[in-house]
Amino acid sequence: MTHDAKRCASLESLQAGLAALDRAQTPAHGLHRLVQLGLDQLPLPGSGATLQRWQALCLVAQHDLSLAKLFEGHTDALAVMAEAGPTATPVPGATWGMWAAESPDGRTVVEPVGADGLRVNGAKCWCSGAGHVSHGLLTAWYADGSGPVLVRLPMDQPGVAVSAAGWQAVGMAASASIDVAFDDAMGERVGGEGAYLERPGFWQGGGGIAACWQGGAMALAGALLRAVSSAPATPSPFRLAALGHVGTALQSSAALLRETARWIDDHPTQDASARALSVRLAVESSARLVLDEVGRALGATPFCRDAAFAQMAADLPVYLRQSHAERDFAALGEKLASPGASPWAL
Repeated sequence: MTHDAKRCASLESLQAGLAALDRAQTPAHGLHRLVQLGLDQLPLPGSGATLQRWQALCLVAQHDLSLAKLFEGHTDALAVMAEAGPTATPVPGATWGMWAAESPDGRTVVEPVGADGLRVNGAKCWCSGAGHVSHGLLTAWYADGSGPVLVRLPMDQPGVAVSAAGWQAVGMAASASIDVAFDDAMGERVGGEGAYLERPGFWQGGGGIAACWQGGAMALAGALLRAVSSAPATPSPFRLAALGHVGTALQSSAALLRETARWIDDHPTQDASARALSVRLAVESSARLVLDEVGRALGATPFCRDAAFAQMAADLPVYLRQSHAERDFAALGEKLASPGASPWAL
């Protein structure tokens, strides 16, 4: 058994842990509970069990997309620090935010202090869970413009202030992707300059987000499946047709997720950018079809009378916008047009 197989929570244990969560509690509380139970210990990307990692993310997403957002960020931070090597020692019981968005309004700036210490100033946007996690792992830049460099820091220090003033979300509201301001906060460098973007795990981790989208779409599709399966009479042919559309889309995106995970495990040090872009765009397309078909088939009732369905239907379109839409299609097209590419071989 590999080291990663030993350290991983089973999908059955994760499912039981999710079922035991109190839905009246916040997703932040759910993340803390999953960490307490050791259910955040997923296989590392490219370790031979990437599919199991994505299945875990998909499972959390089926339960709650805001929780999945926090859980994916936390487990991504753990993977990034593991990839950085022994210098990034674990912090037992910590909950992590992984924040790499860059704002056009300014950057987070760091100044070296000692061997690996960094003094942090400036601001960071789109920091999911920042008001509740114990630690943050974020991209920052040196004053001369070089970087990015990864810095990790505890959130409970005087130089860290969070603000939800700009967070007006309805969908994904509970993920609380708020702003953080740093004023001489103290952190620790993780890895070398530019390592965050250059490491194989950067694009390998991108598929994990697609697994979350797949989970959200599966949860909505489940409502249509239950409606068709429990119909007292012969199901409406229109609902059956919608279920056929939904099933075809989800089976296709699931197959590509499995294929991509297998490719990553077979090529753990290679550039996975084209694979990750393909699977993300395919899952986004599948999820958008599910949103449309399920809504058309079931009408307004579940949106108005099923709290879990309504929340998932509000959350999923917002989460999908973590995709960069046409920019990602253009980036993928550029890779597919490169000499020697054979993207559609069977």
